[in-house]
Amino acid sequence: MPISDYYRKLREKVGTDLLILPSVAAVIRNEESEILFQYPTNREYWSLPAGAIEPGESPAEAVVREVWEETGLTIEPINIIGVFGGKDFRHTYANGDQVEYQVTVYECKIVSGTLEAVGGESEILKYFKEDNVPKLALPYPEWVFKANLEREC
Repeated sequence: MPISDYYRKLREKVGTDLLILPSVAAVIRNEESEILFQYPTNREYWSLPAGAIEPGESPAEAVVREVWEETGLTIEPINIIGVFGGKDFRHTYANGDQVEYQVTVYECKIVSGTLEAVGGESEILKYFKEDNVPKLALPYPEWVFKANLEREC
């Protein structure tokens, strides 16, 4: 789902002005420890499976929903890798909408499902080795993708 009713109605009130969006993203590894990325439809960079938190949702619930909508996989959040935001996480969409994402990134494990673009949001779904991460829309620190995380703030 490209934009929820909640965010569509909010946009009708504020126009294209900057919105800070609470969001989630998932680091999902396959059996070879490669990380799943998506190439979103009508975008120019790869991303983690990710999206905005809806009213009434916890961040953990949101990451489960977003991953299923974008990949067809049911996942379980294992732990929080980090929370990222600020001016480096600002983006202006082609229609002029300005956002600044505050992203909670979860390490997740696959519970069930078949990898497929379900909701039309993903053009390509592909696993990459952690030392070969594609060019991303948001500037996550490199350590986010390391299997043996050495966390920094």
